[in-house]
Amino acid sequence: MAKILIVDDSKMTRDFHAYVLRSADYEVLEAFDGADAIEKLYREPNLACILTDINMPVMDGLTMLRKIRSIPEFSKLPVIVITTIDRPEEKMQALQAGANFYLVKPVKPSVLIASIQMLLKGR
Repeated sequence: MAKILIVDDSKMTRDFHAYVLRSADYEVLEAFDGADAIEKLYREPNLACILTDINMPVMDGLTMLRKIRSIPEFSKLPVIVITTIDRPEEKMQALQAGANFYLVKPVKPSVLIASIQMLLKGR
């Protein structure tokens, strides 16, 4: 069973995404910001994928993504940005920082699961 980390400061969003992922037989871990996520990443090195918001306190999603990409053992870990920001410049920033996909909230459960499956197919 693949383990996925959900990073979002909104408990409601984390709960919704966790429900969707568990319904698709994924194991779920949660973090409330980027700093919490990096800490969990070191404790759970066998993560299959990270889902992250951008706007969060302490450490935002893009800063977290850049840090993850700079750590050799996590540099290839698939990351999906899921945010309310629907502007081309933010999307470009996320992709340049190393995001594999950029999805805009609210995300349909079927799109979320298909995106994860596509990223994990070759792993």
